[in-house]
Amino acid sequence: MAIRQWWGLIKMTLTLSQLAILLGIGIAIPQIWALIKPVEAGAALRKFPRSEGWGYLLMAIGAGWFLYRLNQEAIAEFAAYKSYMLLGFGAVAVAACFFVPDYLAVRGMSITMLMFAAFILSKTRFVDTPWRLVLVIAAYIWIVAAMWWMISPWRLRDLIQWATATPQRLKRIAMARLAFAVLVILLGATVYK
Repeated sequence: MAIRQWWGLIKMTLTLSQLAILLGIGIAIPQIWALIKPVEAGAALRKFPRSEGWGYLLMAIGAGWFLYRLNQEAIAEFAAYKSYMLLGFGAVAVAACFFVPDYLAVRGMSITMLMFAAFILSKTRFVDTPWRLVLVIAAYIWIVAAMWWMISPWRLRDLIQWATATPQRLKRIAMARLAFAVLVILLGATVYK
C-alpha cells in the first residue's frame, strides 16, 4: 500500500480519543524509564542533541511529513510552483543533513514537532468540549518550543543539561510529564469519546 493510502487511512480512522491515548502512552513511556533509571535516561538525553542517528531519522520523518502535507495542499496561488517547492524543500532537508550536521537531531525533532502539532490541531478543530484546550495548548507550546529550538538548537542542549543535572531533578520533571500523560490518556478514554 502506498504511503498516501496509509496516511489517508490513519488520518480518517484515527479519532481524537485514540490520538490522545496514543499520545499519552508515547509521553508516559520515557517518563517511566526516567523514573526507574534516571542516571541512564539522563545520559541518553544528554547524547540526543548531537546524535547523528536520531538526526537523520527525525529529519527524514519531519521533512517527509512536511513534503507530504505540502503536496496535499490545494493552494491555487502556488499550484504552478508546487513541484519546484517540493523539490526545493526536499533539497534543503537533504542539504541540512550534509552541511549542517551539528544539532541535526534537534532540528529534525523540531520539524517533526511542528508537523505533529499541526496534526493535533487539525484533530481538535471541531471537537465541542473545553477539554480540547489541553491538547490545543500543548500543541501551541510545542510549536513555540520547536521554532525556538530550530533557530537556536543549543538551547535544547542547555535545557537537557539543566534537567539532567541531578537524578532527583530528572525524576521531578518526569513525574510532572507523567501526570500530563495520564491526564491526556484519561481525557482520551472519557471526554474525547
